[in-house]
Amino acid sequence: MSRSRAVAAPRLQGVERREEAGGQERLRLLTSDGIMDARLQHAAEGEVAVLWMFGVGGGLNGPAGGLYTRIGRQLRPHGILSLELAYRHPGQLEHCVQDALLGIRWLASEGRRRVILVGHSFGGAVVITAGAISNTVIAVAALSSQTRGTEAADLLSPRPLLLIHGTADEVLPDICSRDIHQRAREPKELILYPGCGHGLDECRDALDRDLLTWLTKMA
Repeated sequence: MSRSRAVAAPRLQGVERREEAGGQERLRLLTSDGIMDARLQHAAEGEVAVLWMFGVGGGLNGPAGGLYTRIGRQLRPHGILSLELAYRHPGQLEHCVQDALLGIRWLASEGRRRVILVGHSFGGAVVITAGAISNTVIAVAALSSQTRGTEAADLLSPRPLLLIHGTADEVLPDICSRDIHQRAREPKELILYPGCGHGLDECRDALDRDLLTWLTKMA
């Protein structure tokens, strides 16, 4: 993140919480510069959490037919908490990185001091940049990632980096993840799904299996 374009970190001023069915909770993180909506999947006591970041449009609708919520529920028996976080200013990379860092700090305040970041598309750049900044982050996964904003990929090491991309991505070609993988240092892994598009819907079963396996291994 360029110094010349750096933005001030928002301050957390309060949290509104609403319980939902099945151990799920909706949150509103009230900050000094807007509100972040979030979805929380509770888990047994532990130190690990996954923070999920979205694409350029923001909101809480992830790829592959609700991948984040679906995998978040499967992580709960492993004691891994999941937080899906919506941006204050979607599409503005510097602001969105600050959102991720605030989410990491909030998770740490809740006792989750080891955080895995996962981001899709634009969110791939968000999690790579935030992961290179925060010492709380233990691993990063970027799905169908763009390359702009991933200049810090080589700074993630020794934290593992997982890159996932479909070879039929109609928005961001798989050369994007290939480029990031080439620039990143070990440990790193690249998974390509033949015939899979940007939203990763065509490879949902393989994606669920591979991502869940990787996340539980990182934890």
